[in-house]
Amino acid sequence: MYRVLAASAPVRERRRQREPPQYTKPQLMATGPNQAWSWDLTKRLGPKKWTYFYLYVLLDIFSRYVLGWMVADRQNSSLAARLIEDDLPQARCSAERSHFALRPRCTAQMLADLGIARSLSRPQVSDDNPFSEAQFKALKYHPSLPGRFQAIDVATNYCRSFFPWYNLEHRHSGLSMLTPHHVHYGRAEVMLAQRQHILDAPWAKHPKRFVRGQPKPGVLPEAVWVNPSNSTTGDIAQ
Repeated sequence: MYRVLAASAPVRERRRQREPPQYTKPQLMATGPNQAWSWDLTKRLGPKKWTYFYLYVLLDIFSRYVLGWMVADRQNSSLAARLIEDDLPQARCSAERSHFALRPRCTAQMLADLGIARSLSRPQVSDDNPFSEAQFKALKYHPSLPGRFQAIDVATNYCRSFFPWYNLEHRHSGLSMLTPHHVHYGRAEVMLAQRQHILDAPWAKHPKRFVRGQPKPGVLPEAVWVNPSNSTTGDIAQ
């Protein structure tokens, strides 16, 4: 009987079904600092079980420079808006795009007032926010990170020492082993030229030792992308 009904197609789902939402795949490109920002938050363990502290981080995706951060005891959209609004004048340049992991309404209104276009990442898709996720990995795998923070002041004091190290001393593999500070403030070409000068000395004395030719200090990517399209050409760094 069901085969006969299926052939004439009168059998259908009678219950009202909710259509799954269709999320737009964000595609962003930055060719220099202060063109695209990424912000996200991560949870760190508090003093007791089921207690957490929330770390908000605002990041420039081209230079990987941390523009601002905040430790809070709750996840709140107004806190994210305050973080972005406080750190915007410090960048000395208005951002053209920004990439977000959450959807607070007050943050959206604040961005509209500041003239910043926003792009929302899809839920539970980490590839839509790879730069913030990579920065959080550098934090979580750092040997000095404690398993738990006994108070919010302890977590804040730790971040006050970690983020200067990350910006000023951490050598990033995606930046030809330069620091985010060098790239964000236009020192990359100078540092690469100095590195090339150092590499030229052993090459001039013993060129036969370098079987792969003259050593190079590396180059910075011309552009970084969030979800590059298939037709994208040129240097792409995720």
